[in-house]
Order: sequence, then structure tokens, then C-alpha cells
Amino acid sequence: MAVYGEQWRQARKLLTTHMLTVKKVQAYRPGREEEVRTAMARLRWAATANDTVVDMSDLLYSFTTGLMYRAVSGESDDGRNRHIRELLDATVKLVGGFYPESFFPWLGHVGAVRRATYARAEKVKRRWNELFDAMIDDAGKPTPAKQRQPEGFIRQLLSHQRDHGLPREHIKGMLINVFFGGTDTSYMVLEFMVAELIRNPNAMHKLQAELRSRVPGKREVVTEDDLTDMTYLRAVIKETLRLHPPAPLLEPHLSMDRLQIDGYTIPANISVIVNAWAIGRDETVWEDAEEFKPERFIGSEVTFKGNDFELLPFSAGRRICPGVNFSMATLEIMVANLMYHFDWKLPEGMEANGIDMTEVFSSTLHRKEKLLLVPKHVLINNIIGCDN
Repeated sequence: MAVYGEQWRQARKLLTTHMLTVKKVQAYRPGREEEVRTAMARLRWAATANDTVVDMSDLLYSFTTGLMYRAVSGESDDGRNRHIRELLDATVKLVGGFYPESFFPWLGHVGAVRRATYARAEKVKRRWNELFDAMIDDAGKPTPAKQRQPEGFIRQLLSHQRDHGLPREHIKGMLINVFFGGTDTSYMVLEFMVAELIRNPNAMHKLQAELRSRVPGKREVVTEDDLTDMTYLRAVIKETLRLHPPAPLLEPHLSMDRLQIDGYTIPANISVIVNAWAIGRDETVWEDAEEFKPERFIGSEVTFKGNDFELLPFSAGRRICPGVNFSMATLEIMVANLMYHFDWKLPEGMEANGIDMTEVFSSTLHRKEKLLLVPKHVLINNIIGCDN
């Protein structure tokens, strides 16, 4: 946890006022739609063969990685996406792994245990450094005007490095936070959302009906302009975030002063960890708290912007996730296209109530099993550029 101070404030300001403003998020729209187009093409190809099983976990992870790489580098995939995914996986395993010395401190003094732990960490750190050095060096090179996309995070950070002396290591630190915040969490929420819709066909059919009745035909990609008044879509997203917050334990908050809350004394200068997962399933707040019911948010004024403490998927206060707008744009456009263009069924022999929703906790919350589905392209004859 970064201590609240000048360095933290500088990093936060860079993110909120230069990199993740509403205007900047809108500027990345072409990249989002291009990544969606790539994913839809992959699914259409699979749907041309009867009962082709698609690894949706892999597809969604590839989508969020590609999208975040565009935002960070300002370029489309140049072969680094798979490398980034491997590094993200390695880091998640490292951070969320079981280390005996954490529970038995005396093991930390055993040379073999300490060396093995540090060796794994140093290897992953070295690989991240090599990747970021290459990306930073590439971003410093002139780009032909015809190849330019919206300016990536790296170029913006390099501009601040020149103007304000931002250290290279601070740039790398911000980049790894951006990759984790924009890739792993969005992928996880998308996967849980699709799984919940498959398990709850009535909700899926309602969402498909909303999309297909309001979006004009002959669309290769449902665009963000089409989603301005999709009430049920946003209810589905809120309900998914309630049940499956990307980080079940929010980033620790530091108590600046001694506080009294509901009879409890919170001393000054201690870290407070909030269990967002438990809050979202609190039966004193949510009726049928364990059930997936997007309808609970229809007509509700509850938001996830940090003002309603019964729903805190992105935290609150000074440490609220600065990428809320970016994340919502990502979730909305992808799930809208998945449900607009395709009907879905499970592989032969599987039933909706048999989907394994077991959660695995590391730095984020993941499904234990891969999500495997069979797509049927119901609008294939209306899609521009389709051969069928």
C-alpha cells in the first residue's frame, strides 16, 4: 500500500486528471470497438461450425489485455499481449501464493526458503522491467502520423517525466498498477457476468431483448452510442459487481485519526481492510443476497461511485479506483456485443445449474474453472461483411 503523501498524490493526479478523465476514456473508444470487433470475428468463426466449444475465459482475457495494451502503448497488439498475460499470471500466483514463512516467521531465517521466494520474485520483476523498458523506449520514438492512435499512457507519462522529473522507476510502477487494474479485474468481472447470465437464462433473455429491440440491425459491432439508455444492461453489471467485486478485500485505508464507529475504537495510523465481498452479500441489506437478481437495481439510486456503502466494488474515498469510467466502458461494450450477436448454450452434457462458480482468491477473485460455451450467431445474415 502506498502511503498517503506527496508521491501518492502526484501519481493519483496523473491518473485522474491526465490519463483516466472522461474525455480520455472517450478517446480510447475506437480501440475498444476494434478489440470487440476482433473478439466478435473469432466467435463468428467458431459459430460457423456446429457446437464448437469456445474457451470464453481465454477470449475475455485476450480482449482485456489487448484493450489495456492499446491504452498504455497507444498501439495495437505488436506481439507483446501474450507475454503480458504470462507476466500477469505469474505475478498473481506470486502475490496470492502460500508462503509458509508468513505463518511461521522463523522459516524466513532458513536460507533455502528465503532464497527460493526472492528468486521467484526477482525473476518476475526482471521480466516486467525488460518489458517496460522496451515499451518506454518505443514510446519515445517518433510515430508516423498515419499510424497514430489516441496517445497512450506511456507517452503522457514521458511528457511528465520531461516537465516534472518523473523518475523512470515511478513510471514502471504506475504501468504495472494500470495493467493490473485494467486487465485482470475487468476480465474477472466479465467472466463472472457471462457465467451468471448463463446460469440465469431469464436474466440473459431480458438483456438480449433489451439490446436487440433498441440497437438497429446490420451492426458489425454494437457501439457505445447504442448503449446510452440500456437500463437492464447496467442493472446486470451492478448485480455482478455486488456478488463478485474484482477485489474482495479493498485496498487498505490508513486511519489518520482515532475514531469511534458503532462502539468500536479505531486507533490512528493503522491499516483498515474493508471486506467488499461480504458487504455485497449482507442479508440485512440485500434481499435474497446470494441470488443473481439484476431487477433489484431497476429504479434504484444505488451507485458504485463510493457514496453508497452497501455497494463498494471500486472502494471509496481518496482510494476509490480511478479507472471506474474506463472499467464501465469496457464491461458495457463487451457484454452488450456478446448478448446482442449470439445465443449461448453449454457444451453437451452440461446443465446451467451445474456451472462451477467456485471462487479462488489471490490478489483478485477468480472463478476456479474455465468458462466453456457454445455460441450461435443469431444475427449472422444481418451483419455487414459476413459471408453467410
